[in-house]
Amino acid sequence: MRAWKGMDWDVMNRLHEKGYIGNPKSKAKSVPLTEEGARISEALFKKHFGLSS
Repeated sequence: MRAWKGMDWDVMNRLHEKGYIGNPKSKAKSVPLTEEGARISEALFKKHFGLSS
């Protein structure tokens, strides 16, 4: 899973330091999400955009 690098560089660096994304300092236009980053993003998506029962 990959994420676009359209965010502020300070934000990208903090996400990388926490282990949620790969190193943003590359020529690629996207960065890979780590397993933990993907797990957390899925949980947050379900929390904020999932259907409530």
